[in-house]
Amino acid sequence: MNGEVAQQPTITAVSCALELTFRVIEGLPRIAPGDDLGRLLCHALEAGPVRPRDCDVVVVTSKIVAKAENRYVDLSTVEPSERALELAVRVDKDPRAVEVMLWDSERVSRAAPSILIMRHHGGHVSANAGLDQSNALPAHAGPDSGPWVLRLPQDPDASAAALREQLERAFGVRLGVIISDSFGRPFRQGSVGAALGLSGLPALHDQRGDRDLDGRTLEHTITATADQLAAAADLLCGQAAEGRAAALVRGLRFAPSSANARELCRPADGDLYL
Repeated sequence: MNGEVAQQPTITAVSCALELTFRVIEGLPRIAPGDDLGRLLCHALEAGPVRPRDCDVVVVTSKIVAKAENRYVDLSTVEPSERALELAVRVDKDPRAVEVMLWDSERVSRAAPSILIMRHHGGHVSANAGLDQSNALPAHAGPDSGPWVLRLPQDPDASAAALREQLERAFGVRLGVIISDSFGRPFRQGSVGAALGLSGLPALHDQRGDRDLDGRTLEHTITATADQLAAAADLLCGQAAEGRAAALVRGLRFAPSSANARELCRPADGDLYL
C-alpha cells in the first residue's frame, strides 16, 4: 500500500421510497471564480417550484464547484517537467496538460496512445486525473492566453460540506449533498456520473447479513448509494451544452452520516486494476 492507511467506511442504512424523483435546479447562472455557489443554489431553489425537504439530496457537478473555486489553469503559463514531456510523447497529449495532471496525481496507472489513467490524490482512478478541457474557458480569459484547463475541486468533501451547511441553514431541513463527476470504468464503454465529494448522506449501503426473498443471508452486498445517485443525476444534467449543473433528488430516507467520498474508492492494496 506504499504507506497508505486504509480508511474504514462509514456505512449507514438508507432506504428508497416507491418513487424516486430527480429535478434539475434551474436558474443557475454561468459560474465564475469567486461566485458564492451556495448562495446561488439557494436563490435558484427559492425561485423554483420545489423547496428542499428533509432527506432530499442536492447533486452538483464538480465543474461548477471547480469554476467557483477558480481551479482554472492557463497552459501557456505551465512549464512541463521531464516526466511530463516523456509521458506526453507516449500518450500523444499536450505536455503542459500532462504536467497539470501530474500535480493532482499519486501515480500513473496506465499510459498508452491517447490514454492516461491516473490515481488522483483524492483516491479515485480516472482518465487524465479528471482534468477538463470542455466548457473550461473562463470569462476573464484574454485573447493571448490559454489554452485553458480546469482541475477538479481541491477538496470535494469539504466543498460538499460547505454547500450542505449553507443550504440547511437557508431552508431549515436536513440534506445530503453530492459533488459529481463523470468517470469511465474498466471493461465498460462510456462514462457515468460518480460521487467525487459528499456530505450528510451515506456513501455506501451495507446489506450484508440481510436476507433475500428465499431467506438466504447476503454475504457481499454493499451498494454504492452515492454513486448511484450521481449516475442518475448525470443522466439528467447531461455532458455538453445542456446548461444543467445541479439536481434535487427526492424519495430517499437516510440517517445523518459523516461519510465521505473517499470511502467509495477501493484501497490501493485491494485494487487489481490499479
